[in-house]
Amino acid sequence: MPLNRRKFLRKSAVTGAGVALAGAAAAPAAQAAEAKKPAKPAKRYSLTVMGTTDLHGRVFNWDYFKDAEYSDKAGNAQGLARISTLVNQVREEKGRCNTLLLDAGDTIQGTPLTYYYAKVDPITAKGGPVHPMAQAMNAIGYDAAALGNHEFNYGIETLRRFEAQCHFPLLGANALDAKTLKPAFPPYFIKKFHVPGAPPVKVAVLGLTNPGIAIWDKAYVQGKLTFPGLEEQAAKWVPKLRSMGADVVVVSAHSGTSGTSSYGDQLPYVEDAAANVARQVPGIDAILVGHAHLEIPELKVTNEHTGKTVVLSEPLCYAERLTLFDIELVFAKGRWEVESVSASLRNSNTVADDPRITRLLTDEHAQVVKYVNQVVGTATQTLTTVEARYKDAPIIDLITKVQEDVVKAALAGTEYASLPVIAQASPFSRTSQIPAGDVTIRDLSSLYVYDNTLVAKLMTGAQIRAYLEYSAEYFVQTAADAAVDVEKLTNANGRPDYNYDYVSGLAYDIDIAQPAGSRIRNLTYNGAALDDAQQFVLAVNNYRANGGGAFPYVASAKELWSESTEIRTRIAEWVTAKGVLDPKNFASVDWRLTRNGTPVF
Repeated sequence: MPLNRRKFLRKSAVTGAGVALAGAAAAPAAQAAEAKKPAKPAKRYSLTVMGTTDLHGRVFNWDYFKDAEYSDKAGNAQGLARISTLVNQVREEKGRCNTLLLDAGDTIQGTPLTYYYAKVDPITAKGGPVHPMAQAMNAIGYDAAALGNHEFNYGIETLRRFEAQCHFPLLGANALDAKTLKPAFPPYFIKKFHVPGAPPVKVAVLGLTNPGIAIWDKAYVQGKLTFPGLEEQAAKWVPKLRSMGADVVVVSAHSGTSGTSSYGDQLPYVEDAAANVARQVPGIDAILVGHAHLEIPELKVTNEHTGKTVVLSEPLCYAERLTLFDIELVFAKGRWEVESVSASLRNSNTVADDPRITRLLTDEHAQVVKYVNQVVGTATQTLTTVEARYKDAPIIDLITKVQEDVVKAALAGTEYASLPVIAQASPFSRTSQIPAGDVTIRDLSSLYVYDNTLVAKLMTGAQIRAYLEYSAEYFVQTAADAAVDVEKLTNANGRPDYNYDYVSGLAYDIDIAQPAGSRIRNLTYNGAALDDAQQFVLAVNNYRANGGGAFPYVASAKELWSESTEIRTRIAEWVTAKGVLDPKNFASVDWRLTRNGTPVF
């Protein structure tokens, strides 16, 4: 077949070039000349990825529960207004076009500010407000954020509205539609960085959330969303991102590094799986870690398939720290390669609020301050949680009394109305105080800091006994003749305060001289030894009812009733209705710590 003119000329040009190259290769003089030319320096590029996590509604350095500037013993400062200043500094140092800003989740729950815009003046209302966290993060210029488990606390409608208000994607590669098993949120985000005289650097961010959502917010997500493990989803998506040309892969994971789970074996997926992902999945350069509320400046994990180092970092929660991943790349063999990754933290207490964020959200902040300072009743005496971890404190009895009353009213007229109602509550805060005199919403909110709701579960005496034994593992075994240091008495094996429960309506001793599993003594109901076969209704928060803390029997127990109103709101309603907060109306000494039968206090 004869060639046309255009094909012929093109073919000739290619052949001619080949001949010329062959001729050059055969000329020693030309080779020598080439050898004398200095090699061109390799193209390099420096990228900085900034990250926050577990912001939990902190815009300003303000404690709504104390109605004052936030302060702690470590001198930390909080809030996105501070983070904005740090981010501005980094962008000034590195060049804004060389930076990326990420978050690892838990954004829209955690303060009266977030509660107000979810429930009091909800963002879901027609013509409703733009969420303050969306406003702040948009103004700061976040590029992407992973979904946290607390994003689901107010239901999917609130989350979707928040998502629509954000100018950046909320990522969740392992948040799948329960029916199609396809991602219900964007799995990843890709951004190109321009490099003069070289191809752009392509950075992919994979977002992973926590499998525990299936337990903790079961009421909202069951049958709608499913949350497989981080490791398996990372193994699915990272190769795809590499095949799409990603030069750098960063994971934003709402999951800690410990490799453990608070929900025991209720799920086949690990809660704190970030280090597992680094070890098991090849092709990841850095992981922004969240969920655990720890400060990890830099953690290096070796990938077991490639032997390469993966760098992890978790900035302290509440916008107290900003992570910086400094990534150095070199252009070699026609592609960008990551040469090194290092991580460090910057502290919010070193800077002032960005006035731009202050101006943006002053009105919203003032509205919430006004709301939480509403007076709803009067207290006859000061109530505090200072000793609530190791002594039966009236302030915790207030929670159990409210829960008992709500559940009794809910079950009135049902077949379960004749069963005794008991209730659990945890000493969430070590600093909560309801002062004598006027009682405000913020006083009551500080007592119940989580947005938990109430559930009624059917349990037997034997199951309650096992529940209490498990709860009592919170205490450090202390010999009868040993000195008692209250600072070292609790949190055995790292168990947090929120996973220690009072149970009202029963009387019992916790003998801390005994090993875990055999500490509950003298357990009685109505003055008689507890009958293992007797049925009780346990008024319990939804976190515990769905398996949070892995307490025995409660997750699988029959559910008799549940509601979507927060326990915190129920407490405010109860106090408002009573008008006067008097311990004689709710306090009782149900339990005490002993050693070989002798009271510790």
